[in-house]
Amino acid sequence: MSFVIRPSLETDISAIAVIYAHAVTHGTASFELEPPSESEIARRRNAIMEGGYPYLVAERSGEVLGYAYAGAYRPRPAYRSTVEDSIYVAPSAQGQGVGRALLVALIEQCEALDFRLMVAVIGDEDSHGSIALHRSLGFEPAGILKGIGYKHGRWLSTVLMQRPLGRGTDEPPTRPVT
Repeated sequence: MSFVIRPSLETDISAIAVIYAHAVTHGTASFELEPPSESEIARRRNAIMEGGYPYLVAERSGEVLGYAYAGAYRPRPAYRSTVEDSIYVAPSAQGQGVGRALLVALIEQCEALDFRLMVAVIGDEDSHGSIALHRSLGFEPAGILKGIGYKHGRWLSTVLMQRPLGRGTDEPPTRPVT
């Protein structure tokens, strides 16, 4: 079954909120403990887009299957060329290539915007699918933060991975300091 990757729209917020709520409630990709409201999801999405970062959805026949976005890795100006990726896929769409397609498109858009490095902060060392997906698209391990969060009755680690984008660090950044 095919699907399309496109920029997110305000009309996607409800579906995004449902996908994220499931991830918060049942998974370890997010270290949030309670799902945020739709209005909070809308606020976060708007902040990402107003910052000039891509926010994408995968859609099939009007149904949002997943979403991905890149955001600032850290707020200080020296980090302006580095982004952190986030990808969430609806349970019914997992294992269908949605996450891969979203990440490929996200990488392409970030390269077109002249970002130079993408960082993945993967919740839980047991997130083998996410780790394998990132590795298959050129991400390399950068470290593990052991026992950094407590959720679902256990201590969780985060796996850090990174991937150069476009011209990488061979040249100074062109993104302006804001």
